[in-house]
Amino acid sequence: MSLLELPADILVARIFLYFGWAPISIFLLWSLWRLWIFYIQNNFADKREFILLAIDIPQGNEQSPRAVEHMFAHLAGAHATINLIEKYWEGQTQDSFSFEVVSIDGYTQYLVRGEKKYRDLIEAMVYAQYPEAEITEVDDYTASAPDRFPDENYDIWGGEWILQKASPYPIRTYLDFEHQFSGEFKDPNAALIELFSSLRRGEQCWYQIIVTPKGFEWEEEGYDEISKVIGEKVGSEDNIFDKTIDLLMKGLTGFSELIIPLWGEIEAEEEKREVNMLNLRPVQKKSIEAIQQKISKIGFDIKIRFIYLAAKEVFDKRRANSFVGVMKQYTMSDLNSYKPDMDVTVTSAKYLWKSSRLSARKNRLIRAYKKRSNWRGRLPGILNIEELATLWHFPIEEAVKAPMLQKVPSRKSAAPSYLPVEGSTSDLASEFGLPGITDGDAEKEEIFSLPQAGQGGRVRQTEPPANLPIG
Repeated sequence: MSLLELPADILVARIFLYFGWAPISIFLLWSLWRLWIFYIQNNFADKREFILLAIDIPQGNEQSPRAVEHMFAHLAGAHATINLIEKYWEGQTQDSFSFEVVSIDGYTQYLVRGEKKYRDLIEAMVYAQYPEAEITEVDDYTASAPDRFPDENYDIWGGEWILQKASPYPIRTYLDFEHQFSGEFKDPNAALIELFSSLRRGEQCWYQIIVTPKGFEWEEEGYDEISKVIGEKVGSEDNIFDKTIDLLMKGLTGFSELIIPLWGEIEAEEEKREVNMLNLRPVQKKSIEAIQQKISKIGFDIKIRFIYLAAKEVFDKRRANSFVGVMKQYTMSDLNSYKPDMDVTVTSAKYLWKSSRLSARKNRLIRAYKKRSNWRGRLPGILNIEELATLWHFPIEEAVKAPMLQKVPSRKSAAPSYLPVEGSTSDLASEFGLPGITDGDAEKEEIFSLPQAGQGGRVRQTEPPANLPIG
């Protein structure tokens, strides 16, 4: 009796008996493989030693984001070629860096976190563009924040920001914020610094960009996207799982009397058609040019997180709306933009078990931020150095009023040779025939040296909060 003559239930039972073990075995092997990769990568990560560096630039900064773009090009030197033994036996992964802006009680600080072995690289890339900057190793400001929520005293809101479209489509960059005729630069960081400077006592904002160096293979993604835009067929690269399934299906071809009636022949050759660039729509031409321009520069894997942490009595959800507005500035019409990841990582929940699901999201977010993880949460997107410098750069003094941003107060130089080691200022004044400084004048000098009122009438405190990682 042939297989086709058997009853349906017996036929299904025999097929499962003969071949049912295959997909189960493949799934078990795949699960064990993923557990092994997770285990060795965590072991490798535990051996890394990190430092957190506070970066203060001089007052009166006139460097455009192009200087920071050069910094990120320098950082690309940290990319390493990892062989199979290092990847699948030692668990080695690409080293990542965290570029951060933190505001605590309105005091704002720029920070970079990386492995200790890269300290010279980080300092070199900063000093090459900002020779008078100050770089200081500081303690981790996240250590004082709760590890689990709900918490008695604090609450948080935050999440990850993801690209609206595929990574090859660019976002709006700093070049688009320059006036076409006058050349005046409207710094998009003005909105971010304004938000961070407006925080009250008990409020904190953390902005984190995880940067992982990437090879030149990502350019192929851009060319594939261009092919999709113009209608060319894009070949797909099957992974190990897909190839295994394909091999299994080929093994079943011997039972042609069973397979052909069930599935039939579905292969059909597609006719090749020539693409005429003159027939493309303006939107398609714009997309192709923009993608080509993006992949012409160095790229990085990017993951963006934002956290608003505050004491419950001063918690203001409107801070979240303000940061959403900050990220909206980088929207490029018909190309790409950033949006909050409401589906997976943003601290919100609807419908069933809202309270427990919300707490779980908050706990995952705070752990991922403190670890500076480049794999927890959503998959990273890809930005080039021009886009990255747009999202994270030091504000230009003329374009951004940042009274509470930590800066180098003045240029450092050697003390003059005539400065006395002992004695008062009055002694020095009498030596040069100048009027001395009385106690009353000194008191006035001290008063005028206090920080002045900032933008919007805010007055800076005499001392920053203790947990601010200032340089």
